[in-house]
Amino acid sequence: MIFIEINFFVYLVSLSQLSRKIIMGMPSIYPTKTTIYKPDKAWNGYTLFSVANKGAVLIDMNGNEVHVWQDSNGVPCKMLPRGNLLSYEWSKEGDKYREYTRLVQRDWDNNEVWSFDRVELLTDDAGEQYWSARAHHDFQREGNPVGYYTPDLISPIYEGKTLLLCHRNIQNPQISDKPLLDDVFVEVNWQGNIVWTWALSDHFSELGFSETAKNVFYRNPNLISDGVGDYLHINSLSLLGPNKHYDNGNTDFHPENIIWSSREANIIGITGRETRKIVWQIGPDYTHDNVKHLGGIIGQHHAHLIPQGLPGAGNILLFDNGWQAGYGQATPTSLYGLKNAGRDYSRVLEIDPISLDIVWQHSANEQGFKMPTNRFRFFSPHVSSAQRLLNGNTLITEGADGRIIEVTKENKIAWEYISPYTDEQYAWDNMIYRAYRVPYEWVPQLDKPEEVALPDIDISQFHIRGKS
Repeated sequence: MIFIEINFFVYLVSLSQLSRKIIMGMPSIYPTKTTIYKPDKAWNGYTLFSVANKGAVLIDMNGNEVHVWQDSNGVPCKMLPRGNLLSYEWSKEGDKYREYTRLVQRDWDNNEVWSFDRVELLTDDAGEQYWSARAHHDFQREGNPVGYYTPDLISPIYEGKTLLLCHRNIQNPQISDKPLLDDVFVEVNWQGNIVWTWALSDHFSELGFSETAKNVFYRNPNLISDGVGDYLHINSLSLLGPNKHYDNGNTDFHPENIIWSSREANIIGITGRETRKIVWQIGPDYTHDNVKHLGGIIGQHHAHLIPQGLPGAGNILLFDNGWQAGYGQATPTSLYGLKNAGRDYSRVLEIDPISLDIVWQHSANEQGFKMPTNRFRFFSPHVSSAQRLLNGNTLITEGADGRIIEVTKENKIAWEYISPYTDEQYAWDNMIYRAYRVPYEWVPQLDKPEEVALPDIDISQFHIRGKS
């Protein structure tokens, strides 16, 4: 018998727009575009994100749309210096997989400079064969380990190698008797040749699952609509890059090693490039004494090592979504042990990977909204990210409700933006998967824009017209 649990997502889809806003994170003020801006507190530059059915959008600090790369609407999209863009493309018509067919590099004028698709030869619904990268969630271009600005590292290389996160379909009876969607790391050179691969299923025994969790995997490896088990759902990968831990003799943190995040298993791991083993890991079990203080990381996104040259370099930064994920002991809300961990608020965590201490965090509590009454003031069940900026601030994508904030080390909001772009194909109609801040000098095609501070707004003075 196959047990498929109804999860919270079905409930969210059925909610009205207002109800969704109440359940998930909430903006400080409720128009759209830039709502808070303190130029003297912010790290000023352009912000890039992807909009479904529109393309990759670049905005200035006042929320003005300054450039769009049409049709580059895969997520995430990342900028290269001199106004180039790297972005996935949606699947072709008739593709039975919900993946990206190609990774494409475009110049400022939307001309294609480079592309890659040759991971697997597929057949569409009409029987026509085509190549697909079978890519999803993340990629990194050689020259920058995490894909965002840092002054101490060289810029992403135009003709360098690229690391992609891809899928393959497998049968592995050691995991489940159901078909599985496996996650594979694929590195390609500029000529489109695959030079290195690594698959999660080959290392399932290293992941530390209990026998109870393995039982759940076997019965239901997170079955999705086509009856395939998306059992780990890796949602980010990046290189560690130069770092103090390796400089201090810890070979687990070799700059070429790869850090990744499993949303469904609540695991953050590091893969040794040379050893091909998982050399560092937290999760899936957060009851052990050395990690109990973390409070359980659930459904996280964008786990990466803060690059050298930025405040907090060498610490792990991640968006800890909460909501539902994990495999293990049955609970009253998880009768068969699938998605058995849950939390109804989000956090951004900065963790020392050696001591496992929490160095810094951001949540509704740090914003001044005390738990549990106001926990929904900062909550994104899916997507989202965090980027460390040069001035020590953190750019946070609270993605499910299309909100991007820049917060100081003291957790004060220096900038807030609410996406005005909508698309009804999503449960959250203005969702942003991940946003990146880039310096003005990366976009020489534009003059530096005017930075206009916005006055503080006292929302306690808002009232309904005609009411006292």
